[in-house]
Amino acid sequence: MVSSSPNNFSKTYLEVLKKNTPNKKNLKRLTQNGQIQIYQSSYRGSYSSIIRDSLRNAALGRKVLLVQFMKGGEKQGIDNVVKLCGNLTWVRSSESFDQYNSEEIENNKKLKENIHKSIYELWHFCKKELISGEQDQIILDEIFLAIEMNIIDKDDLISTLENRFISGDVILTGTGIPKDLLLMANQITELRS
Repeated sequence: MVSSSPNNFSKTYLEVLKKNTPNKKNLKRLTQNGQIQIYQSSYRGSYSSIIRDSLRNAALGRKVLLVQFMKGGEKQGIDNVVKLCGNLTWVRSSESFDQYNSEEIENNKKLKENIHKSIYELWHFCKKELISGEQDQIILDEIFLAIEMNIIDKDDLISTLENRFISGDVILTGTGIPKDLLLMANQITELRS
């Protein structure tokens, strides 16, 4: 089921470029942000949908950034990004909750701190990418779980999305999506089992 929000929060930026020509004409360039899309489900299972979309867009020549907040592993993280199809940059957390069992994490305060730090570093990297305008599409997989676990601040995400500069879409996935983020979305896709 796909439902669309009536709110369109895409911003139009107007820049006046001065061109040094004999006529001294002022040229105007309009740039518009892409849409905010949310894939929501009652289970952690949106990965197949987002990897399909990211591979398709990369194959079409678009620069795509796919970020998985809650998945990761050895030799992963922002220093070890994976490049696919020439245009797809795939980044996972260097430490993640999926690498360990929950009991092991709860009993090891240092491990829990390392996981939180790794996910927060990944978020800081994403913020730079959302503002830079270098990507055509950015996918933030399971970012809502990171918000629910108080690793990423919801208001920080909202502010970053409001100030983003990206020509393509930003796709957010997860469960337990805060209402104010649902209201920002241009499109909401509900995944059912």
